[in-house]
Amino acid sequence: MEYGQFCPISKSLELLGERWTLLILRELHMGATRFSELQRGLSLISPTILTKRLNELCDAELVLRRKISGQRGFEYHLTVAGKETLPMILAIGEWGMRWARGSLRETDLDIELLMLYLQRSINTDSLPGDESVIKFVFTDQKVLKDWWLLVHGCNVDICLDDPGKEVDVYLSTDLRTMVECWMGDRSYKSAVKENRMKLVGPKALTRDIQLWIKDSLFAGIRPASEISV
Repeated sequence: MEYGQFCPISKSLELLGERWTLLILRELHMGATRFSELQRGLSLISPTILTKRLNELCDAELVLRRKISGQRGFEYHLTVAGKETLPMILAIGEWGMRWARGSLRETDLDIELLMLYLQRSINTDSLPGDESVIKFVFTDQKVLKDWWLLVHGCNVDICLDDPGKEVDVYLSTDLRTMVECWMGDRSYKSAVKENRMKLVGPKALTRDIQLWIKDSLFAGIRPASEISV
């Protein structure tokens, strides 16, 4: 897309204004490097569009494509120019929390994206021992109802099949409540008190879940409608 203007905003949008581009950059900033990892964070994007956008970012030198040694496929890494998009993406997120959220529609509640974010949010240093198992049960879901996060040292894996390990913390809730808690719109304590969430496990882990599940980066930014003048 060309705007035919010398303005740096228009020139930036020629590179970044296409659909999905900023979300691809978001995923790269959050640590995704492989095509499949990008697809996990962007479940509705088609492989064709993802390939096209990655090629455009590589051509613009915001992303570097690197062959995986000894394997088929590529990894994608942000260049200096790509890394400098982070403040802009954070600013868009903050603006969105304040002005663009409104009421979350049911179609906005993406359970796979939530679990990916929760996987990235586990503070492994706050979990005792070398291995922990956290089970999530989403009471309002017919499919993708049961999830396990397996913590091995500083690594966290997602499992949809019972790993056959003893569960350290059992968390049962509906999808909307979990999204609201992670986004900072509702406290875990209030969700438990209102019987919207059930936590089972050692009190050292269930007393303050935010010690080992970090909130969203944008938690605490209130909608403009809630800010009194």
